[in-house]
Amino acid sequence: MNKINIDFDFRKDSNCGDPDTDSQKLYKAHKLLWNKTLPCGKTLDLEIIRNNYGRLLIKNNLGDNLSSDRMCPHFDGKYKGKFDGWLSDLEREELKYKVRTIGGHIIFPAHNKNGFTINQARGINRIICDRFDLTLECIRRFYQEEKSPLYDTLMRYKDFFDLFVDFSGYVDFFMLQDFVGKKGQINFSLPFDSFNRSPLPQTVDEYKKYKTQTIDLVNSRNKRILESF
Repeated sequence: MNKINIDFDFRKDSNCGDPDTDSQKLYKAHKLLWNKTLPCGKTLDLEIIRNNYGRLLIKNNLGDNLSSDRMCPHFDGKYKGKFDGWLSDLEREELKYKVRTIGGHIIFPAHNKNGFTINQARGINRIICDRFDLTLECIRRFYQEEKSPLYDTLMRYKDFFDLFVDFSGYVDFFMLQDFVGKKGQINFSLPFDSFNRSPLPQTVDEYKKYKTQTIDLVNSRNKRILESF
């Protein structure tokens, strides 16, 4: 079996600047990783395709097309420059690089169903702001049939989540164990109070802690991915 370079920055393989759109190497890594038996007992058979607009997608044998998504945002250059100067140039690039390695990516259903896709919804939702730990908490609650800011969106893709049977199956399949504690609780990258506080760092210290936590989580997942071969 081929191995994946866990240190590769997929931005280097993108013509448009967004690897989730056009990086062949990223999509080949996804195919290599997730083309396997699901917790439900079925086998996910993946094929890389390109749509009419040139975007890469993953066709599969069990449902709608899938697409790559960067899991953890870096916040740089967004929110009207709110975080300008909060990290040094070196710290900022370290975070932006790390989230573009394979450990910082996952796949979700690519097409909308009477509303935003999961990728879109978690990006525009002001309670989530694209954070993966908050997204994962929504997925955990979904399997427990508990409401969350993304519940309605996740419900539209119930057929996808049913493939993993339960939250533990989802976590194990996508090698997300480092994002979850021993008792099944999410390892949040910022203080969490049940979606009441802003999802964005509120101080320079919080931003630096978010950076450190995010890099540590992606490094751990990268190691787990490497050891899976």
